[in-house]
Amino acid sequence: MDQLIIPFVYEKLIILKGAESAMIEGNYNIYIVILSIIISILASFSALNIAAKISNASGRGRWFWLFAGALVMGSGVWSMHFVGMLAFHFHTLVKYDVGLTLLSMLASVASSFIAFYITMPRDINKLRLAIGGFIMGSGIVAMHYVGMKAMIMSFEISYNKTLWTFSALIALGASYAALFLFLKFRNRTTSNWLKWVSAVVMGFAICGMHYTGMKAARFHYDSSMVMKHSQAMDFFLLYGVTVAIFLILFISWGAMFFDRHVLEKLAFQDTITGLPNRNDMNRFFSTYVGDESIGVMFLDLDRFKAINDTLGHDIGDLLVHEVGNRLRKFIRRDQQVFRIGGDEFLIVIKHCSLEQAEQLAQKILQSMKEVYRIKGNELYVTGSIGISIGSIKESDRSELLKAADTAMYKAKGLGKNQYCVYTDEMGMKEVRKMELEKDLQRALEQNQFYMVYQPKWNVKTDTLCGFEALIRWNHPRLGIVLPGEFIPIAEETGLIIPMTTWVLEEACNQCKSWGTKGFTQPISVNLSARLFETDQLAELILNVLGKTCLEPNLLELEITESMFFNDINDIIRQLEIIRNMGVRISMDDFGTGYSSIGLLDKIPIDALKLDRLFTVDIDHPSKRAIVHAIILMAEKLHLDVIAEGVEQQDHIDKLNELGCYVVQGFFYGKPMRDEKISEYMKEVLQFA
Repeated sequence: MDQLIIPFVYEKLIILKGAESAMIEGNYNIYIVILSIIISILASFSALNIAAKISNASGRGRWFWLFAGALVMGSGVWSMHFVGMLAFHFHTLVKYDVGLTLLSMLASVASSFIAFYITMPRDINKLRLAIGGFIMGSGIVAMHYVGMKAMIMSFEISYNKTLWTFSALIALGASYAALFLFLKFRNRTTSNWLKWVSAVVMGFAICGMHYTGMKAARFHYDSSMVMKHSQAMDFFLLYGVTVAIFLILFISWGAMFFDRHVLEKLAFQDTITGLPNRNDMNRFFSTYVGDESIGVMFLDLDRFKAINDTLGHDIGDLLVHEVGNRLRKFIRRDQQVFRIGGDEFLIVIKHCSLEQAEQLAQKILQSMKEVYRIKGNELYVTGSIGISIGSIKESDRSELLKAADTAMYKAKGLGKNQYCVYTDEMGMKEVRKMELEKDLQRALEQNQFYMVYQPKWNVKTDTLCGFEALIRWNHPRLGIVLPGEFIPIAEETGLIIPMTTWVLEEACNQCKSWGTKGFTQPISVNLSARLFETDQLAELILNVLGKTCLEPNLLELEITESMFFNDINDIIRQLEIIRNMGVRISMDDFGTGYSSIGLLDKIPIDALKLDRLFTVDIDHPSKRAIVHAIILMAEKLHLDVIAEGVEQQDHIDKLNELGCYVVQGFFYGKPMRDEKISEYMKEVLQFA
């Protein structure tokens, strides 16, 4: 069937005297006119809601909502036009060409699609808005007048040029207004009265264009034409079009409701805290429009892993839930809280100043410190916060997040339970750290490491009693890099294991070389906790001793107190195996890490090394009392005591008075490369 037949009721016929033609004027059915306005308003409201989906979605989802928005807007405008045509009554039989009718609908939908696509990006300039509005307005004009052209009847149609132009201008104005409102509301996902007001304005603008275009039409009856009268209206067709458009709107609203209340909740809401999750955070930054300063605060709970490991993940999840409840009270219109993983939360503050961010950080930290009562457990948890402030337009959002993350780790390094504001100096350190991490992987292959050795001296016998082997990195661009900077990176990446293997082999070979030259001295090497995790440390030591043919009693391994915060029994077991080989064990930096005094009688060690913290302040009575107590305790446990950081004769005298006779520091020699060791030993032997 290629034609639609729509009968109209007879209304009015004006015969122009003295002419062979008559101009037909019709009247409108007010109820159907109101129906057309309602359809236009509802279609506009649906399109405004879908605009938010177009902006917030990504990938295939964005294309789905783009097509849906174009279909709802285009078919809504077309249906309003068609119902408006049905509201117009005059006294002859009217047919509609199916091809032109469908073409008019296609023009409306296609122009809406192109306009939405052009204005889809986040940053829209005036040119894009102008092009989009022109295409959409032209599509509406084409839709209307192609629809008029589709009418097949006993009349001829002409147009009043002034009203025709006015109707086209209204279409363009309505299109620009529609796109402006789409851009305004695309970041608002909730329905509110502003959207309804905007939908009413759009609806009346679209209807205004249609009825102005109808007013511009002049229907002429030629006396030679045969008029076919009809006294009935096909209400079935009217109801069919109305039901079809309401069905489209209902389906679109249903899809939006399901997406908003079901799918969106699953995708963008954290299941434990009920807070927005990382996906919602990414959506916020990808759709945020504005160049004002925003604050980003990265919150990480302190020692959360210990709670998970000791009390279980169920208690850990309940703790995170309670933390989420406390953070929820900081949510405002211009503040949002996201849970981005594990024990990590992100707080975003719009229009943020440094003072405002610091005040909020203090309130959050205070809230975190209050006791948590969970299933009979009283938990005391603190947090560390990193703050970065900037504009998303001026910097990529990843830079703000990375800056806040860097500041957070700085806060943890300063002792936890505090906030830290990102500075450019932190950024430079982070860049340097990344560069070192990248270059560290090939430093061992390219022989960029070298060894230095610092002597130990027995002040009681006034003789040399050994060396400590220390690694250095000669970076091709940065120069000499000290261990305090690259050892933590090596431990994080696992490179500390092959690095320590190389150090052990170099130190043992050097010690063996000294013996062949006539001066035998023991050598000590520092160990990382990561080597104990492999459970192959004893085998490594045995292989190195066998490869270098070094006597075990000439090798000393230095460990730290912090190692015993992990699996104490396993570390003790491995140390006993190594010590049974004849290798000496000493505890480095004693008194500065986790206290291990209660385990000293169980840990298989031969010596304690006092940190330079005690040596530098040996003049203070309190420090001197602590050193004296450590020396007395070591004597009872048959342990040697070695003082580090000795730089003055006064330090040596006071340590000697307290009973500490082995010292190490710049006073007796700085770390030296192997080529200078021979000269140093010759001087020592000559002096002796």
